[in-house]
Amino acid sequence: MFDNPFSMVVAIVFMVMAATVLKARYKAQHGILEDEDGNERLARPADTAEAARLREDVRALKERVQVLERVITDQRQTNDLSLEIEKLRDR
Repeated sequence: MFDNPFSMVVAIVFMVMAATVLKARYKAQHGILEDEDGNERLARPADTAEAARLREDVRALKERVQVLERVITDQRQTNDLSLEIEKLRDR
């Protein structure tokens, strides 16, 4: 299989590269961060003032979407109702 030492070195380098990629993929999927010293820790969202502000923004946007949905639904029902009234007048 390995006729010369060069092909064996290439195979070993390829295996190490593949293992490094698979290791990085595993860490990314499981939220494991590594600092400059090689220490690993789980990534947790920071509970900072900005995170709280973003949560508040999301809550406000959800409320606005609910209001818009309600307005659209009410408007649609009003239009449907006026169309029904016009149909009854035409009879």
